[in-house]
Amino acid sequence: MVEPSSIDGHAHFTVIHVDTIFHSTHLIPVYGTDMLPLEIKSHHVLNIFTLFHVNKYANHHIFEIVA
Repeated sequence: MVEPSSIDGHAHFTVIHVDTIFHSTHLIPVYGTDMLPLEIKSHHVLNIFTLFHVNKYANHHIFEIVA
């Protein structure tokens, strides 16, 4: 599982150079037990959820990196 970075309770953001991106990944939010409101769209996910599973089965390249 992965979670957003924070420093002293504040979200930590940084700009990275596109050449440093190794591979994209598929994040699956860790859902609670309550139903999600219908207003939540895919572009809200990173702001709403704080814990994610990395889908290591999305393709074999990601599986080799994560495993």
